[in-house]
Amino acid sequence: MADTNTERDVNPRSQPAEKTLADFDPPEKPKRNKFALACAILASMTSTLLGYDIGVMSGASIYIKDELKISDVQVELLAGLINIYSLVGSAAAGRTSDWIGRRYTIVVAGAIFFVGALLMGFATNFSFLMVGRFVAGVGVGYALMIAPVYTAEVSPASSRGFLTSFPEVFINTGVLLGYVSNFAFSKLPKNLGWRFMLGIGAIPSVLLALMVLLMPESPRWLVLQGRLGDAKRVLDKTSDSKKEAQERLADIKSAAGIPLDCNDDIVQVEKKSHGEGVWRELLLHPTPSVRHIFVCVIGIHFFQQASGIDAVVLYSPRIFEKAGITSDNDKLLATVAVGFAKTIFILVATFLLDRIGRRPLLLSSVGGMIFSLAALGFTLTLIDHTKEKLTWAVALSIAMVLCFVGSFSIGMGPIAWVYSTEILPLRLRAQGASMGVAMNRLMSGLISTTFISLYKAITIGGAFFLFAAIASVAWIFFFTCLPETQGRTLEEMEGLFGNFIKWRSVLKEKKLKQQQQQQQQEVEEGNDGKSRADEN
Repeated sequence: MADTNTERDVNPRSQPAEKTLADFDPPEKPKRNKFALACAILASMTSTLLGYDIGVMSGASIYIKDELKISDVQVELLAGLINIYSLVGSAAAGRTSDWIGRRYTIVVAGAIFFVGALLMGFATNFSFLMVGRFVAGVGVGYALMIAPVYTAEVSPASSRGFLTSFPEVFINTGVLLGYVSNFAFSKLPKNLGWRFMLGIGAIPSVLLALMVLLMPESPRWLVLQGRLGDAKRVLDKTSDSKKEAQERLADIKSAAGIPLDCNDDIVQVEKKSHGEGVWRELLLHPTPSVRHIFVCVIGIHFFQQASGIDAVVLYSPRIFEKAGITSDNDKLLATVAVGFAKTIFILVATFLLDRIGRRPLLLSSVGGMIFSLAALGFTLTLIDHTKEKLTWAVALSIAMVLCFVGSFSIGMGPIAWVYSTEILPLRLRAQGASMGVAMNRLMSGLISTTFISLYKAITIGGAFFLFAAIASVAWIFFFTCLPETQGRTLEEMEGLFGNFIKWRSVLKEKKLKQQQQQQQQEVEEGNDGKSRADEN
Protein backbone atom coordinates (compact mmCIF):
# COMPACT_ATOMS: atom_id res chain seq x y z
CA MET A 1 0.00 0.00 0.00
CA ALA A 2 2.84 2.29 0.84
CA ASP A 3 4.43 1.54 -2.52
CA THR A 4 1.21 2.50 -4.30
CA ASN A 5 1.07 5.85 -2.47
CA THR A 6 4.69 6.52 -3.29
CA GLU A 7 4.13 5.71 -6.93
CA ARG A 8 1.14 8.05 -7.00
CA ASP A 9 3.23 10.85 -5.50
CA VAL A 10 5.98 10.58 -8.08
CA ASN A 11 3.88 9.60 -11.09
CA PRO A 12 4.31 12.49 -13.54
CA ARG A 13 1.13 11.64 -15.38
CA SER A 14 -1.21 12.05 -12.40
CA GLN A 15 0.02 15.50 -11.31
CA PRO A 16 -0.45 17.35 -14.61
CA ALA A 17 -3.93 15.80 -14.97
CA GLU A 18 -5.00 17.15 -11.58
CA LYS A 19 -3.51 20.52 -12.39
CA THR A 20 -5.29 20.68 -15.74
CA LEU A 21 -8.67 19.91 -14.14
CA ALA A 22 -8.08 22.58 -11.50
CA ASP A 23 -7.34 25.11 -14.20
CA PHE A 24 -10.93 24.79 -15.46
CA ASP A 25 -12.35 25.73 -12.06
CA PRO A 26 -13.16 29.45 -11.75
CA PRO A 27 -10.83 31.24 -9.31
CA GLU A 28 -12.44 31.57 -5.91
CA LYS A 29 -13.03 35.23 -5.14
CA PRO A 30 -12.02 36.13 -1.58
CA LYS A 31 -14.83 37.25 0.66
CA ARG A 32 -14.84 40.85 1.81
CA ASN A 33 -12.91 41.08 5.07
CA LYS A 34 -15.49 42.45 7.52
CA PHE A 35 -12.95 43.54 10.13
CA ALA A 36 -10.94 45.54 7.57
CA LEU A 37 -14.22 46.98 6.26
CA ALA A 38 -15.22 48.16 9.75
CA CYS A 39 -11.79 49.73 10.33
CA ALA A 40 -11.94 51.55 6.97
CA ILE A 41 -15.43 52.88 7.66
CA LEU A 42 -14.55 54.18 11.13
CA ALA A 43 -11.33 55.86 9.94
CA SER A 44 -12.92 57.33 6.81
CA MET A 45 -15.88 58.81 8.69
CA THR A 46 -13.45 61.48 9.88
CA SER A 47 -13.54 62.88 6.32
CA THR A 48 -17.22 63.74 6.88
CA LEU A 49 -15.96 66.79 8.78
CA LEU A 50 -14.44 68.36 5.67
CA GLY A 51 -17.43 67.55 3.47
CA TYR A 52 -19.88 68.97 6.00
CA ASP A 53 -17.88 72.17 6.37
CA ILE A 54 -17.70 72.71 2.58
CA GLY A 55 -21.36 71.89 2.00
CA VAL A 56 -22.78 73.88 4.90
CA MET A 57 -20.79 77.02 4.07
CA SER A 58 -22.32 77.22 0.57
CA GLY A 59 -25.72 78.01 2.11
CA ALA A 60 -24.64 79.57 5.41
CA SER A 61 -22.62 82.26 3.58
CA ILE A 62 -25.87 83.67 2.15
CA TYR A 63 -27.17 84.43 5.67
CA ILE A 64 -23.77 85.38 7.13
CA LYS A 65 -23.35 88.02 4.41
CA ASP A 66 -26.75 89.53 5.22
CA GLU A 67 -26.30 89.58 9.01
CA LEU A 68 -22.61 90.53 9.33
CA LYS A 69 -22.74 92.87 6.30
CA ILE A 70 -19.61 91.47 4.67
CA SER A 71 -18.42 91.94 1.07
CA ASP A 72 -18.04 89.34 -1.69
CA VAL A 73 -14.28 89.28 -1.09
CA GLN A 74 -14.87 88.49 2.59
CA VAL A 75 -17.31 85.73 1.55
CA GLU A 76 -14.54 84.27 -0.63
CA LEU A 77 -12.08 84.39 2.26
CA LEU A 78 -14.59 82.89 4.68
CA ALA A 79 -15.44 80.01 2.35
CA GLY A 80 -12.00 79.29 0.95
CA LEU A 81 -9.39 80.05 3.59
CA ILE A 82 -10.26 76.92 5.58
CA ASN A 83 -8.44 75.01 2.84
CA ILE A 84 -5.32 77.12 3.35
CA TYR A 85 -5.63 76.70 7.12
CA SER A 86 -5.85 72.94 6.64
CA LEU A 87 -2.29 73.05 5.25
CA VAL A 88 -1.13 73.46 8.85
CA GLY A 89 -3.00 70.32 9.87
CA SER A 90 -1.97 68.20 6.89
CA ALA A 91 1.68 69.23 7.24
CA ALA A 92 1.68 68.38 10.95
CA ALA A 93 -0.34 65.17 10.57
CA GLY A 94 2.40 63.25 8.74
CA ARG A 95 4.95 63.72 11.51
CA THR A 96 2.30 63.37 14.25
CA SER A 97 1.10 60.02 12.85
CA ASP A 98 4.70 58.74 12.70
CA TRP A 99 5.12 59.60 16.37
CA ILE A 100 1.84 58.71 18.08
CA GLY A 101 0.32 56.37 15.48
CA ARG A 102 -2.39 56.64 12.85
CA ARG A 103 -5.27 55.90 15.24
CA TYR A 104 -4.55 58.61 17.83
CA THR A 105 -3.91 61.12 15.04
CA ILE A 106 -7.54 60.60 13.94
CA VAL A 107 -8.63 61.34 17.54
CA VAL A 108 -6.57 64.56 17.45
CA ALA A 109 -8.33 65.56 14.20
CA GLY A 110 -11.78 65.12 15.76
CA ALA A 111 -10.84 67.07 18.91
CA ILE A 112 -9.48 70.05 16.96
CA PHE A 113 -12.52 70.20 14.67
CA PHE A 114 -14.83 70.06 17.71
CA VAL A 115 -13.26 73.24 19.12
CA GLY A 116 -13.42 74.96 15.72
CA ALA A 117 -17.11 74.13 15.21
CA LEU A 118 -18.02 75.54 18.63
CA LEU A 119 -16.09 78.75 17.94
CA MET A 120 -17.88 79.21 14.60
CA GLY A 121 -21.30 78.53 16.15
CA PHE A 122 -20.80 81.19 18.84
CA ALA A 123 -19.09 83.77 16.58
CA THR A 124 -20.35 87.34 17.02
CA ASN A 125 -18.39 89.03 14.23
CA PHE A 126 -16.34 88.28 11.12
CA SER A 127 -12.97 88.14 12.95
CA PHE A 128 -14.29 85.71 15.58
CA LEU A 129 -15.74 83.57 12.79
CA MET A 130 -12.38 83.46 10.99
CA VAL A 131 -10.65 82.26 14.17
CA GLY A 132 -13.12 79.37 14.34
CA ARG A 133 -12.49 78.64 10.64
CA PHE A 134 -8.75 78.49 11.31
CA VAL A 135 -9.10 75.97 14.15
CA ALA A 136 -11.58 73.85 12.17
CA GLY A 137 -9.24 74.01 9.15
CA VAL A 138 -6.36 72.52 11.13
CA GLY A 139 -8.63 69.64 12.18
CA VAL A 140 -9.75 69.14 8.57
CA GLY A 141 -6.10 68.95 7.45
CA TYR A 142 -5.36 66.24 10.01
CA ALA A 143 -8.44 64.23 8.95
CA LEU A 144 -7.75 64.54 5.22
CA MET A 145 -4.22 63.21 5.48
CA ILE A 146 -4.63 60.41 8.02
CA ALA A 147 -7.90 58.72 6.93
CA PRO A 148 -6.67 57.45 3.51
CA VAL A 149 -3.23 56.52 4.89
CA TYR A 150 -4.69 54.39 7.69
CA THR A 151 -7.22 52.77 5.35
CA ALA A 152 -4.59 51.91 2.72
CA GLU A 153 -2.30 50.37 5.34
CA VAL A 154 -4.98 48.21 6.94
CA SER A 155 -6.62 47.00 3.70
CA PRO A 156 -5.87 43.69 1.92
CA ALA A 157 -4.77 44.08 -1.73
CA SER A 158 -7.97 42.46 -3.07
CA SER A 159 -10.19 45.27 -1.74
CA ARG A 160 -7.76 48.16 -1.20
CA GLY A 161 -9.31 50.32 -3.95
CA PHE A 162 -12.79 49.74 -2.53
CA LEU A 163 -11.79 50.52 1.06
CA THR A 164 -9.40 53.40 0.32
CA SER A 165 -12.12 55.21 -1.61
CA PHE A 166 -14.17 55.47 1.60
CA PRO A 167 -12.68 58.86 2.66
CA GLU A 168 -14.07 60.37 -0.55
CA VAL A 169 -17.40 58.62 0.08
CA PHE A 170 -17.66 60.29 3.47
CA ILE A 171 -16.50 63.67 2.13
CA ASN A 172 -19.45 63.49 -0.27
CA THR A 173 -21.74 62.30 2.53
CA GLY A 174 -20.61 65.30 4.57
CA VAL A 175 -21.32 67.67 1.66
CA LEU A 176 -24.82 66.24 1.36
CA LEU A 177 -25.40 66.58 5.12
CA GLY A 178 -24.19 70.18 4.92
CA TYR A 179 -26.66 70.95 2.11
CA VAL A 180 -29.49 69.28 4.04
CA SER A 181 -28.50 71.27 7.14
CA ASN A 182 -28.70 74.48 5.09
CA PHE A 183 -32.20 73.65 3.97
CA ALA A 184 -33.34 72.47 7.43
CA PHE A 185 -32.08 75.48 9.40
CA SER A 186 -32.94 78.08 6.74
CA LYS A 187 -36.40 78.41 8.34
CA LEU A 188 -34.90 79.73 11.62
CA PRO A 189 -34.29 83.44 12.21
CA LYS A 190 -31.25 84.59 10.20
CA ASN A 191 -29.18 85.35 13.32
CA LEU A 192 -29.64 81.74 14.57
CA GLY A 193 -29.88 79.69 11.37
CA TRP A 194 -26.27 79.95 10.18
CA ARG A 195 -24.95 79.45 13.75
CA PHE A 196 -26.82 76.16 14.02
CA MET A 197 -25.60 75.19 10.55
CA LEU A 198 -21.95 75.65 11.55
CA GLY A 199 -22.06 74.69 15.23
CA ILE A 200 -23.89 71.39 14.80
CA GLY A 201 -20.70 69.96 13.28
CA ALA A 202 -19.23 69.68 16.79
CA ILE A 203 -21.48 66.71 17.63
CA PRO A 204 -20.25 64.17 15.03
CA SER A 205 -16.60 65.10 15.68
CA VAL A 206 -16.89 63.91 19.31
CA LEU A 207 -18.68 60.69 18.34
CA LEU A 208 -16.08 59.94 15.66
CA ALA A 209 -13.15 60.49 18.03
CA LEU A 210 -14.65 58.05 20.54
CA MET A 211 -15.47 55.39 17.93
CA VAL A 212 -11.94 55.49 16.51
CA LEU A 213 -10.60 54.24 19.86
CA LEU A 214 -12.25 50.89 19.05
CA MET A 215 -9.99 50.45 15.98
CA PRO A 216 -6.63 48.66 15.98
CA GLU A 217 -3.45 50.52 15.11
CA SER A 218 -2.08 50.35 11.55
CA PRO A 219 0.04 47.17 11.14
CA ARG A 220 2.64 49.05 9.13
CA TRP A 221 3.09 51.65 11.87
CA LEU A 222 3.36 48.84 14.45
CA VAL A 223 6.13 47.18 12.44
CA LEU A 224 7.99 50.50 12.19
CA GLN A 225 7.90 50.65 15.99
CA GLY A 226 9.23 47.08 16.24
CA ARG A 227 5.94 45.69 17.61
CA LEU A 228 5.84 42.64 15.35
CA GLY A 229 3.51 40.63 17.57
CA ASP A 230 0.86 43.36 17.59
CA ALA A 231 1.25 43.85 13.84
CA LYS A 232 0.82 40.12 13.19
CA ARG A 233 -2.41 40.03 15.19
CA VAL A 234 -3.84 42.97 13.23
CA LEU A 235 -2.79 41.46 9.89
CA ASP A 236 -4.39 38.12 10.81
CA LYS A 237 -7.70 39.97 11.26
CA THR A 238 -7.46 42.27 8.22
CA SER A 239 -6.12 39.82 5.60
CA ASP A 240 -8.13 37.51 3.36
CA SER A 241 -6.17 34.45 4.58
CA LYS A 242 -3.43 33.40 7.01
CA LYS A 243 -1.07 33.00 4.07
CA GLU A 244 -1.73 36.57 2.89
CA ALA A 245 -1.19 37.84 6.45
CA GLN A 246 2.23 36.16 6.54
CA GLU A 247 3.14 37.55 3.12
CA ARG A 248 2.04 41.06 4.08
CA LEU A 249 4.06 40.90 7.29
CA ALA A 250 7.13 39.68 5.38
CA ASP A 251 6.78 42.50 2.83
CA ILE A 252 6.39 45.13 5.55
CA LYS A 253 9.38 43.78 7.50
CA SER A 254 11.47 43.86 4.33
CA ALA A 255 10.42 47.46 3.59
CA ALA A 256 11.19 48.45 7.19
CA GLY A 257 14.65 46.82 7.10
CA ILE A 258 13.80 44.09 9.64
CA PRO A 259 15.27 40.61 8.97
CA LEU A 260 12.62 38.22 7.65
CA ASP A 261 13.64 35.49 10.12
CA CYS A 262 13.04 37.82 13.07
CA ASN A 263 9.90 36.58 14.86
CA ASP A 264 10.23 38.41 18.18
CA ASP A 265 7.18 40.30 19.43
CA ILE A 266 9.28 43.43 20.00
CA VAL A 267 12.44 44.27 18.07
CA GLN A 268 14.79 47.23 17.97
CA VAL A 269 14.32 49.30 14.80
CA GLU A 270 16.25 52.20 13.33
CA LYS A 271 15.51 55.64 14.69
CA LYS A 272 14.28 56.87 11.29
CA SER A 273 11.09 54.88 11.85
CA HIS A 274 9.71 58.02 13.52
CA GLY A 275 10.05 59.95 10.27
CA GLU A 276 13.56 61.40 10.46
CA GLY A 277 15.37 61.61 7.11
CA VAL A 278 12.20 61.30 5.05
CA TRP A 279 12.36 64.80 3.59
CA ARG A 280 15.92 64.20 2.40
CA GLU A 281 14.91 61.02 0.59
CA LEU A 282 11.69 62.50 -0.76
CA LEU A 283 12.90 65.93 -1.93
CA LEU A 284 16.69 66.29 -1.92
CA HIS A 285 18.03 62.93 -3.10
CA PRO A 286 15.12 60.89 -4.48
CA THR A 287 15.64 57.73 -6.52
CA PRO A 288 14.10 57.74 -10.04
CA SER A 289 11.12 55.70 -8.82
CA VAL A 290 10.53 57.96 -5.79
CA ARG A 291 10.78 61.05 -8.02
CA HIS A 292 8.19 59.60 -10.42
CA ILE A 293 5.90 58.63 -7.52
CA PHE A 294 6.20 62.06 -5.93
CA VAL A 295 5.35 63.84 -9.21
CA CYS A 296 2.28 61.60 -9.60
CA VAL A 297 1.14 62.26 -6.02
CA ILE A 298 1.51 66.03 -6.35
CA GLY A 299 0.07 66.04 -9.88
CA ILE A 300 -3.09 64.08 -9.15
CA HIS A 301 -3.90 66.25 -6.11
CA PHE A 302 -3.16 69.44 -8.06
CA PHE A 303 -5.50 68.56 -10.92
CA GLN A 304 -8.22 67.21 -8.63
CA GLN A 305 -8.78 70.70 -7.23
CA ALA A 306 -7.57 72.88 -10.13
CA SER A 307 -10.40 71.49 -12.30
CA GLY A 308 -12.87 73.47 -10.17
CA ILE A 309 -14.80 71.00 -8.00
CA ASP A 310 -14.74 73.17 -4.88
CA ALA A 311 -15.89 76.20 -6.85
CA VAL A 312 -18.97 74.25 -7.91
CA VAL A 313 -19.64 72.76 -4.47
CA LEU A 314 -19.06 75.97 -2.50
CA TYR A 315 -20.73 78.39 -4.88
CA SER A 316 -23.49 76.25 -6.42
CA PRO A 317 -26.20 78.70 -5.17
CA ARG A 318 -24.44 81.52 -7.04
CA ILE A 319 -24.03 79.36 -10.16
CA PHE A 320 -27.73 78.51 -10.09
CA GLU A 321 -28.51 82.20 -9.57
CA LYS A 322 -26.44 83.06 -12.66
CA ALA A 323 -28.34 80.34 -14.53
CA GLY A 324 -31.64 82.09 -13.70
CA ILE A 325 -32.87 80.65 -10.37
CA THR A 326 -33.71 83.57 -8.06
CA SER A 327 -35.48 82.04 -5.02
CA ASP A 328 -33.21 81.18 -2.07
CA ASN A 329 -35.35 78.13 -1.33
CA ASP A 330 -35.04 76.88 -4.93
CA LYS A 331 -31.28 77.47 -4.94
CA LEU A 332 -30.83 75.45 -1.73
CA LEU A 333 -33.01 72.65 -3.12
CA ALA A 334 -30.86 72.57 -6.27
CA THR A 335 -27.72 72.32 -4.14
CA VAL A 336 -29.24 69.35 -2.28
CA ALA A 337 -29.60 67.68 -5.70
CA VAL A 338 -25.89 68.32 -6.27
CA GLY A 339 -25.12 66.62 -2.95
CA PHE A 340 -27.25 63.59 -3.89
CA ALA A 341 -25.54 63.30 -7.28
CA LYS A 342 -22.07 63.39 -5.69
CA THR A 343 -23.00 60.80 -3.07
CA ILE A 344 -24.67 58.36 -5.48
CA PHE A 345 -21.80 58.39 -7.98
CA ILE A 346 -19.10 58.00 -5.33
CA LEU A 347 -20.93 54.90 -4.07
CA VAL A 348 -20.87 53.51 -7.62
CA ALA A 349 -17.14 54.28 -7.86
CA THR A 350 -16.29 52.28 -4.74
CA PHE A 351 -17.51 49.07 -6.40
CA LEU A 352 -15.75 49.76 -9.70
CA LEU A 353 -12.24 50.61 -8.46
CA ASP A 354 -11.15 47.00 -7.87
CA ARG A 355 -13.01 45.66 -10.92
CA ILE A 356 -12.23 48.13 -13.70
CA GLY A 357 -8.93 49.49 -12.42
CA ARG A 358 -7.65 52.97 -11.57
CA ARG A 359 -6.59 54.21 -15.03
CA PRO A 360 -9.76 53.44 -17.06
CA LEU A 361 -11.99 54.90 -14.36
CA LEU A 362 -9.82 58.00 -13.93
CA LEU A 363 -9.55 58.75 -17.65
CA SER A 364 -13.30 58.22 -18.20
CA SER A 365 -14.08 60.46 -15.23
CA VAL A 366 -11.88 63.32 -16.46
CA GLY A 367 -13.34 62.97 -19.96
CA GLY A 368 -16.83 63.45 -18.52
CA MET A 369 -15.64 66.47 -16.53
CA ILE A 370 -14.18 68.10 -19.66
CA PHE A 371 -17.46 67.67 -21.56
CA SER A 372 -19.70 68.94 -18.72
CA LEU A 373 -17.46 71.94 -17.93
CA ALA A 374 -17.34 73.00 -21.58
CA ALA A 375 -21.12 72.58 -21.94
CA LEU A 376 -21.73 74.51 -18.70
CA GLY A 377 -19.47 77.32 -19.90
CA PHE A 378 -21.38 77.48 -23.19
CA THR A 379 -24.87 77.58 -21.60
CA LEU A 380 -23.91 80.16 -18.95
CA THR A 381 -22.32 82.36 -21.63
CA LEU A 382 -25.50 82.07 -23.71
CA ILE A 383 -27.67 83.00 -20.71
CA ASP A 384 -25.37 85.96 -19.96
CA HIS A 385 -25.81 87.32 -23.48
CA THR A 386 -29.57 86.77 -23.74
CA LYS A 387 -32.07 89.14 -22.14
CA GLU A 388 -34.95 86.66 -22.27
CA LYS A 389 -35.09 83.70 -19.87
CA LEU A 390 -34.14 80.50 -21.69
CA THR A 391 -35.80 77.67 -19.77
CA TRP A 392 -33.94 74.97 -21.70
CA ALA A 393 -30.60 76.67 -20.99
CA VAL A 394 -31.42 76.87 -17.25
CA ALA A 395 -32.31 73.17 -17.23
CA LEU A 396 -29.15 72.31 -19.20
CA SER A 397 -27.00 74.31 -16.76
CA ILE A 398 -28.40 72.38 -13.80
CA ALA A 399 -27.94 69.09 -15.69
CA MET A 400 -24.30 69.94 -16.51
CA VAL A 401 -23.54 70.82 -12.88
CA LEU A 402 -24.95 67.43 -11.86
CA CYS A 403 -23.01 65.74 -14.70
CA PHE A 404 -19.79 67.43 -13.59
CA VAL A 405 -20.05 66.43 -9.92
CA GLY A 406 -21.13 62.92 -10.96
CA SER A 407 -18.16 62.54 -13.34
CA PHE A 408 -15.81 63.85 -10.66
CA SER A 409 -17.15 61.53 -7.99
CA ILE A 410 -16.99 58.37 -10.08
CA GLY A 411 -13.25 58.67 -10.71
CA MET A 412 -11.19 61.77 -10.01
CA GLY A 413 -12.58 62.25 -6.50
CA PRO A 414 -11.81 58.87 -4.91
CA ILE A 415 -8.85 57.85 -7.11
CA ALA A 416 -6.76 60.87 -6.08
CA TRP A 417 -6.81 59.58 -2.49
CA VAL A 418 -6.54 55.88 -3.36
CA TYR A 419 -3.71 56.27 -5.86
CA SER A 420 -1.61 58.77 -3.94
CA THR A 421 -1.57 56.69 -0.74
CA GLU A 422 -1.02 53.27 -2.32
CA ILE A 423 1.96 54.19 -4.55
CA LEU A 424 4.09 55.80 -1.81
CA PRO A 425 6.70 53.49 -0.24
CA LEU A 426 6.12 52.58 3.41
CA ARG A 427 9.01 54.66 4.73
CA LEU A 428 7.70 57.78 2.92
CA ARG A 429 3.96 57.20 3.07
CA ALA A 430 2.81 59.37 5.97
CA GLN A 431 4.84 62.47 5.16
CA GLY A 432 4.58 62.01 1.38
CA ALA A 433 0.80 61.77 1.69
CA SER A 434 0.78 64.90 3.84
CA MET A 435 2.52 66.82 1.03
CA GLY A 436 -0.08 65.55 -1.45
CA VAL A 437 -2.84 66.74 0.87
CA ALA A 438 -1.04 70.07 1.26
CA MET A 439 -1.11 70.56 -2.53
CA ASN A 440 -4.77 69.51 -2.58
CA ARG A 441 -5.73 72.05 0.07
CA LEU A 442 -3.54 74.79 -1.42
CA MET A 443 -5.27 74.51 -4.81
CA SER A 444 -8.68 74.16 -3.18
CA GLY A 445 -8.04 77.32 -1.17
CA LEU A 446 -6.81 79.19 -4.24
CA ILE A 447 -9.85 78.23 -6.33
CA SER A 448 -12.43 78.81 -3.60
CA THR A 449 -11.01 82.17 -2.48
CA THR A 450 -10.81 83.58 -6.01
CA PHE A 451 -13.82 82.11 -7.84
CA ILE A 452 -16.13 85.11 -7.39
CA SER A 453 -13.37 87.50 -8.46
CA LEU A 454 -12.49 85.17 -11.35
CA TYR A 455 -15.96 85.02 -12.84
CA LYS A 456 -16.39 88.77 -12.41
CA ALA A 457 -13.17 89.27 -14.37
CA ILE A 458 -13.68 86.77 -17.23
CA THR A 459 -17.45 86.03 -16.91
CA ILE A 460 -18.86 82.90 -15.31
CA GLY A 461 -18.88 81.07 -18.64
CA GLY A 462 -15.22 81.94 -19.16
CA ALA A 463 -14.37 80.55 -15.70
CA PHE A 464 -15.80 77.15 -16.64
CA PHE A 465 -14.04 77.17 -20.02
CA LEU A 466 -10.82 77.70 -18.04
CA PHE A 467 -11.60 74.73 -15.78
CA ALA A 468 -12.33 72.62 -18.89
CA ALA A 469 -8.89 73.51 -20.30
CA ILE A 470 -7.20 72.53 -17.02
CA ALA A 471 -9.10 69.22 -16.99
CA SER A 472 -7.87 68.55 -20.56
CA VAL A 473 -4.25 68.98 -19.44
CA ALA A 474 -5.00 66.66 -16.51
CA TRP A 475 -6.25 63.92 -18.87
CA ILE A 476 -2.99 64.08 -20.86
CA PHE A 477 -0.90 63.94 -17.66
CA PHE A 478 -2.80 60.96 -16.29
CA PHE A 479 -2.66 59.08 -19.60
CA THR A 480 1.10 59.49 -20.02
CA CYS A 481 2.47 59.30 -16.47
CA LEU A 482 0.23 57.11 -14.27
CA PRO A 483 0.62 53.28 -14.50
CA GLU A 484 -2.13 50.91 -13.38
CA THR A 485 -1.84 49.74 -9.75
CA GLN A 486 -4.86 47.46 -9.45
CA GLY A 487 -4.15 44.19 -7.60
CA ARG A 488 -0.58 45.12 -6.58
CA THR A 489 0.54 44.95 -2.96
CA LEU A 490 1.70 48.22 -1.41
CA GLU A 491 5.26 46.88 -1.25
CA GLU A 492 5.28 46.13 -5.03
CA MET A 493 4.40 49.67 -6.09
CA GLU A 494 7.91 51.10 -6.29
CA GLY A 495 8.79 48.71 -9.12
CA LEU A 496 6.09 50.24 -11.36
CA PHE A 497 7.63 53.70 -11.33
CA GLY A 498 10.87 55.39 -12.33
CA ASN A 499 10.48 55.89 -16.09
CA PHE A 500 7.73 58.54 -16.35
CA ILE A 501 6.24 58.33 -19.86
CA LYS A 502 8.24 55.17 -20.72
CA TRP A 503 6.64 53.06 -18.00
CA ARG A 504 4.62 51.02 -20.52
CA SER A 505 7.66 49.65 -22.35
CA VAL A 506 9.39 48.86 -19.05
CA LEU A 507 6.35 46.97 -17.79
CA LYS A 508 6.14 45.03 -21.07
CA GLU A 509 9.80 44.02 -20.72
CA LYS A 510 9.24 42.90 -17.13
CA LYS A 511 6.16 40.93 -18.13
CA LEU A 512 8.06 39.26 -21.00
CA LYS A 513 10.90 38.31 -18.66
CA GLN A 514 8.43 36.88 -16.15
CA GLN A 515 6.79 34.81 -18.89
CA GLN A 516 10.17 33.54 -20.07
CA GLN A 517 11.18 32.64 -16.51
CA GLN A 518 7.85 30.87 -15.99
CA GLN A 519 8.25 28.91 -19.23
CA GLN A 520 11.81 27.95 -18.31
CA GLN A 521 10.65 26.85 -14.86
CA GLU A 522 7.88 24.72 -16.40
CA VAL A 523 10.40 23.11 -18.79
CA GLU A 524 12.76 22.36 -15.88
CA GLU A 525 9.90 20.91 -13.82
CA GLY A 526 8.85 18.77 -16.82
CA ASN A 527 12.42 17.51 -17.26
CA ASP A 528 12.67 16.70 -13.53
CA GLY A 529 9.36 14.80 -13.68
CA LYS A 530 10.51 12.88 -16.73
CA SER A 531 13.80 11.99 -15.03
CA ARG A 532 11.98 10.70 -11.95
CA ALA A 533 9.62 8.66 -14.15
CA ASP A 534 12.59 7.09 -15.98
CA GLU A 535 14.22 6.23 -12.67
CA ASN A 536 11.01 4.55 -11.46
